[in-house]
Amino acid sequence: MLRVISALRGYPLIGLTLLVGAAGGVLELGGQPVAARWLLSVYTLSFAARRSLHMVAALRRGRYGVDVLAVTAIVATVAVGEHWASLVVVLMLTTGEALDTIAAGRATRELSALMSRAPQTAHLLVPHGQFDRSVDVPVDTVCAGDTLLVKPGEILPVDGVLLSASGAFDESSLTGEPLPVEHTRGESLLSGSVNGSSAIHVRATAAAADSQYQRIVDLVENAQRSRAPFVRLADRVAVPFTLLAFAIAGGAWWLSGDVGRFAEVLVVATPCPLLIAAPVAFMAGMSRAARLGIIVKGGGTLETLARVRTAAFDKTGTLTRGAPELAMVQPADGLGDDDLLAAAASVELFSTHPLASAIVAGARERGLEATPAVAATEATARGATATVDGHRVVVGKASFVAAEAGGIPPLPLGPGESAVHVAIDGRYAGQLALADRVRPEAHRTLAALRRSGVHHTLMLTGDAEPTARHIAEQIGVDDVRAGLLPQDKVDVVAGLPDRPVMMVGDGVNDAPVLAAAEVGVAMGARGSTAASESADVVVMLDDLYRSVRAVQIGRRTMRVAWQAIAIGLGLSVGLMLVAAAGFLPAIAGAWAQELVDLVCILWALLAHQPGAEERESGPEPT
Repeated sequence: MLRVISALRGYPLIGLTLLVGAAGGVLELGGQPVAARWLLSVYTLSFAARRSLHMVAALRRGRYGVDVLAVTAIVATVAVGEHWASLVVVLMLTTGEALDTIAAGRATRELSALMSRAPQTAHLLVPHGQFDRSVDVPVDTVCAGDTLLVKPGEILPVDGVLLSASGAFDESSLTGEPLPVEHTRGESLLSGSVNGSSAIHVRATAAAADSQYQRIVDLVENAQRSRAPFVRLADRVAVPFTLLAFAIAGGAWWLSGDVGRFAEVLVVATPCPLLIAAPVAFMAGMSRAARLGIIVKGGGTLETLARVRTAAFDKTGTLTRGAPELAMVQPADGLGDDDLLAAAASVELFSTHPLASAIVAGARERGLEATPAVAATEATARGATATVDGHRVVVGKASFVAAEAGGIPPLPLGPGESAVHVAIDGRYAGQLALADRVRPEAHRTLAALRRSGVHHTLMLTGDAEPTARHIAEQIGVDDVRAGLLPQDKVDVVAGLPDRPVMMVGDGVNDAPVLAAAEVGVAMGARGSTAASESADVVVMLDDLYRSVRAVQIGRRTMRVAWQAIAIGLGLSVGLMLVAAAGFLPAIAGAWAQELVDLVCILWALLAHQPGAEERESGPEPT
């Protein structure tokens, strides 16, 4: 009993309606039916008057609902002496709205979890004698450069760099990655990550307001405040439905000559919670997307995703990994592949150039150990020289190595590949081909988009056309536009005929075109802030296939929302016809409509579950 009373506190109108009903029942049993009728009639008519004020305010804002039916049903049932039926109508409306609120709350729990977990304090390390001591300060006061202590199991309050030797972090709320992620000293950490079992020291690189977690919270808040265009369309469905209900009610009255039929029909034509089921479906869809690491900024974006006909992609960092990788080893002078690669990696181990890191990583992938080198020197932007096992090894650009080897023989390179040349003891030893590799999930992504109804795909890139076409052929992109500046990309998207257009990108140069497309999708938690802010969808995990999931979730959400509306309208019309024939008393019709509303809200929640399209395409690649 106490639990019921506690639950009703959040919904006072339900409690008041039940109290009035109990009082009316006591009066009826006490032999005072007139007093009971007056109590119920005054209460329900007061509720109708209050509802009328909300209805007028909504009409002034351009929103059309079914409140006119609800008000008319209450007044009509009171007028024909069905005061208990009028009370059930009031109870139906109040409990329907409560069910809708509860359903929406369930649907948004993944979104709200981000905001509720936002850290409020940080442990700032300050000098104290020979050691530092931690002082708890509001997270808003942390500045870039401050050193923080993060205890086991705590959330990183701001973006930072790891100062401790290593650490394991749960980044699932940011990226959807279920497994702990290992980081070592000097690596960047995202706010919102959960520290593992060891305390760590972190140097802040941004204030809380500028950190990744706060940006996600801002996206979520905007998403929850959004009202989808589809929901406004659902509101307008009420206009023809209202006219139909009045036509059936008036016809029943005219044919039967019984004004009670008019009231009985309108009692089952008050599906106000039904048409609120559309936003429940949208919030459920947005919640499902958030659970997969896809932040959808607004309900209207889900509707547009469901109708996408063209998908455009940036190349570097979106269709490709965005970083050079070892593609091929081409030895000369009788050397073996591993010997050439190991010698180059031993020299490049001391270099900070991005191509050097790719060579060292390529050697490690093949299980090769870099030999300690001595007398290492680096010529900025040209190459490096070192002594490895007593041999002088030179690694770098063609001109730099040619000066050492006396020339370089021509060796073939594939589209988009860059060469790093190697000379050993004054003789040319070969070249290492480096390239930006295609993402392993890219081909599957393009194929899944076509199955989802996206029939036109294109690549927009500033790279040379041979490189772009080579990448496109590997993954099956239909249309290639190369050598584009940011404004050129915007112009291309603006001129595409098959709309809506979804644009997927990750860099600062993608921000304008992401904003220009009907749906802009920003890739990766570590992507450009400018891209994330201009996009409509932010994919937190560095996984291109999540763009397909966004489209599938949009399509699933729209289907469920339309189904909820169709079910509600169909059941309501059926009940109206039964009532018009005189087989459904007002009191029974009121309870029947309550069940219709409940069915529709529960159906709308199905958008929180994966649809057949998602199940058939299988899980996201890991």
